[in-house]
Amino acid sequence: MLPFVWMVSGAFKPQSEILSREIAILPVNGTLQNFHDLFTRVDFTRYFGNSAVVAVAVVLGNLLFCSMLGYALTKLDFPGRRVLFALVMTMLMVPTVVTFIPLFVLITRMGLANTYGALILPFLATPLGVFIMRQFIRDIPDSLIEAARLDGAGEFRIFFTIVLPLSAPALATVAILQFLSSWNEFLWPLVAAQTEDMYTLPVAIALISAGANSVNYGLLLAGATVIVLPILVLFLSLQRHFVQGISTTGMK
Repeated sequence: MLPFVWMVSGAFKPQSEILSREIAILPVNGTLQNFHDLFTRVDFTRYFGNSAVVAVAVVLGNLLFCSMLGYALTKLDFPGRRVLFALVMTMLMVPTVVTFIPLFVLITRMGLANTYGALILPFLATPLGVFIMRQFIRDIPDSLIEAARLDGAGEFRIFFTIVLPLSAPALATVAILQFLSSWNEFLWPLVAAQTEDMYTLPVAIALISAGANSVNYGLLLAGATVIVLPILVLFLSLQRHFVQGISTTGMK
């Protein structure tokens, strides 16, 4: 917890106190100037809105598409199902940096550079989300789904009215993990967003707090503190489902 405490404490310290050799957890000369600079020197509303749009879209996409694929991999019988799951697991082990350049070239050739599409589309479904949903949906009784089919329910109706409501813990787990990943993403938005109006909050704060010869650590720590708040709110609101999803995924 010490880095987190130091971040919050540093957000209320002047630059001279942050760089002082004397280490003090609590601010000696507390100030709100860092937060004032954050909301006045930075187009905070714009950057916060960009981050919110991207994170919410990525989370919704993962909740839908990862659960769909997880359902197909466990409850539908089709040729190549095991091969498809093996490919998903393989992608789970491939480092992101390996696909970074090909993904950027693909996005550029599609004409999506410097758009919300470039920030959202590559992450609408992730291998980790598919794996979590697949492991959880696998434990839903087949008899329940077969009974619905005998009553004339189609696959989409079964998925939306039976599978999704029963998968709330897994959905909460995927939502928190994907929101955390998307909200904190720095490198991809830095490359894909080529103008300031498309910057997300982490990119904007990092670039604006770094001057030609120095770094405004107070502004940087104040921005980091603000960035953490939505993540804490989301986790605390879904904590019960998150813990349940982690503890039951893959267990009979």
